[in-house]
Amino acid sequence: MATPQWQQTHVAQKPRFKEQAEQFWQRVTEGIAIGDLWSQFRRDATSSYHLYSKEVDRTRPEGATHPNYFLHVLGQYFWAIIEKLTPARRVLLLVALVLVFLPGGEWTIHTQNHTVRIFALDFHFYGGVLMLVLLILEVGDRVVMKRDLQIAKEIQAWLLPSEPPKIPGLEIAFTTRPANTVAGDYYDVFARPCDSATPTFLIAVADVAGKSVPAAMLMATFQASLRTLSNTPGSLTELAARMNRYACSNSQKGRRFTTAFIAEYDPASRRLSFVNAGHNNPILRRKSGAIERLEAGGVPFGIIDAPHQSGERVLEPGDWLAVFTDGVIEAENPQQQEYGEIRFMTLLHSGVMLSPQMLLNSILTDLDRFVGNAPQHDDVTCVLIKAV
Repeated sequence: MATPQWQQTHVAQKPRFKEQAEQFWQRVTEGIAIGDLWSQFRRDATSSYHLYSKEVDRTRPEGATHPNYFLHVLGQYFWAIIEKLTPARRVLLLVALVLVFLPGGEWTIHTQNHTVRIFALDFHFYGGVLMLVLLILEVGDRVVMKRDLQIAKEIQAWLLPSEPPKIPGLEIAFTTRPANTVAGDYYDVFARPCDSATPTFLIAVADVAGKSVPAAMLMATFQASLRTLSNTPGSLTELAARMNRYACSNSQKGRRFTTAFIAEYDPASRRLSFVNAGHNNPILRRKSGAIERLEAGGVPFGIIDAPHQSGERVLEPGDWLAVFTDGVIEAENPQQQEYGEIRFMTLLHSGVMLSPQMLLNSILTDLDRFVGNAPQHDDVTCVLIKAV
């Protein structure tokens, strides 16, 4: 018996509908698994909660009952959220909330025999429409901001070296991972002009106070000032003094400062001069296994116009130098435990036979394994140098 035409069409449309539904879901989720989507939502929710909680005073008013205290905190969260919007959008949100909570209404005419309904008004529907309009406006702003941040990220990438220069006697690897789209961490390795036949090389790692766009702008300023001021002949302490004076003149009374480790390497003598301006103490692992910390320096750039001291070491073949920002050792796992220097130094000890790039990859893999799904709170930057 032949299958009716309408049944054949219905059967044929089923796989097509399923395929379209799968394509729709794939486009919405970008192929991310359900578990990963939930983890992403939790990270976003946690980040938003911390953002708004910064502006909430949880101090309990004297004599306040539990309901009053709850309403007090709830009101602060309300203002913390609504003040992130423009005044026009605040009004739009308030109107939408009022409509959502209003009961529906209708206008009727009563006659002797029956009731004639003129029209009904569903306030909930119009409140939802206004919410949707507000969402569209906010998403539009986010798209524009995301595009601008992507451009800023590309510009920032141009400011950082993609590959280390060839330095006699040294092998170098470096990387940075921003906590946001753009970072406040900085690293650089470049030749410094000099009168001798063999140029010296500057090695710099810096961490600007703050995160995201403000820190990224200050990082660009730091990079430009270091590249410019290093062209002037002088010792490393003189360079640090010029950097600090410039930073102090643009620090907003010390609120915008930068920790930095700046070193100058002379391939001819294998001497490394350095200034540590309030930065995490770099780790120098000697071939023998002994550990030295490079501490000589002073306060971070931009706090006060004070002199910096310099230190000096000779890098022998087999020595390792690790320079990093606090985003490495202070990275936290979901239990809020820090990665710590002990784990970092353990990998440094066990990887001395590797190349700097291989050891750096090993450190990043171990860091990712430790952090898991916990959000990244700070930029991560690391420079590894092996004397050969």
